[in-house]
Amino acid sequence: MSGRIYLDYNATAPARSETCEAVAEALALHGNPSSVHEEGRGVRALVEQAREQVAALVGANARHVIFTSGGTESNVTALSPLNVNLNAPEGVVCFMSHIEHPSVLASGRFAPEAIRLIGANSDGIIDIEALERAITAHCTNNEAPSFMVSVMRANNETGALQPVAEVAGIVREYGGILHCDGVQAAGKIPLDIKDLGAHILSLSGHKIGGPHGIGALVLGEDFTSLPSPLIVGGGQELRARSGTENVAGIAGFGAAAVCAARGLEDMAKLTRLRDRLEADILARAPNAVFFSNKTERLPNTANFTVPGMKAETIVIALDLAGVAVSAGASCSSGKVSQSHVLVAMGVPEETARGAIRVSLGWDSSEGDIDSFIAAWSNINENFAKDRAAA
Repeated sequence: MSGRIYLDYNATAPARSETCEAVAEALALHGNPSSVHEEGRGVRALVEQAREQVAALVGANARHVIFTSGGTESNVTALSPLNVNLNAPEGVVCFMSHIEHPSVLASGRFAPEAIRLIGANSDGIIDIEALERAITAHCTNNEAPSFMVSVMRANNETGALQPVAEVAGIVREYGGILHCDGVQAAGKIPLDIKDLGAHILSLSGHKIGGPHGIGALVLGEDFTSLPSPLIVGGGQELRARSGTENVAGIAGFGAAAVCAARGLEDMAKLTRLRDRLEADILARAPNAVFFSNKTERLPNTANFTVPGMKAETIVIALDLAGVAVSAGASCSSGKVSQSHVLVAMGVPEETARGAIRVSLGWDSSEGDIDSFIAAWSNINENFAKDRAAA
């Protein structure tokens, strides 16, 4: 893998050295964190330290951090009618936008007929007015309205930032519960659960340089009832997620959270690198189309296409040239298919089919951008020659 350029941080960020050290330390211990003897207490202390570290990243109380297996489990756990109303009456619904992550769009434990999908505009931002109209109609037409809204803070494909605090104002006015998928935003922009106004927040370790297979569900101060557990048994994790804790993963997640919080100071560098990449692409391909570049977005994410080019062809060619990027999202078992996010934004199918995502991280450099531009330019030139000869 020496000499390769990695520009796919939104899929998985490389494990930080601090993460690896924390995982190794945890693996050297033995004892169950639920045991009362010295060995168990030592492991428990490691878990609780990580809980505090993750809580600090999002301005939460450590007592409100529930460790899970990742962002998907956190999202599915959050999306339950029981989290809205303990009696789970008929008529409980969940509002979400078409641009959400597949783990949210899968409805969690809501029945498909209880899901109310909200559109997005051409910049990839949830239609706030449509959401408010839908909530108003639901509350007007039901005697005891109960509902949840799920909205991501940052889109994983385009990087577009969603107006979560504005959504929170509407949700709280009507007495609903707000879940925020914060997986892509954590470590890239400031993420404070109180400022967002969310009742529940999802996080994932491997997106911030932690281990795979670890995540968290974070509760706001005013979310008084524990989430309805997806996994039951021994009652670990505040009785919200049973099973012996993934101690090594949790320790690595905590260490990565500390680094991610510290690294927020370096995000201006990534903005400069991303903007330079986009300018270089436009200089070589004036017909290139960039998505969500006219709205507030993550500092590290560029999503673009050149009409006529196919994403899978570009990704494979870049890989052969030693550069790793994604075609849209990388959460669908390796599949390369048309982006549901771009479809929701109204992007024509032919244009959406060629979209690739370049996502930078803390180790990205000017040299990485140079290598990407050189490799991509060669692909683009060959494409232009083939089209001219056809």
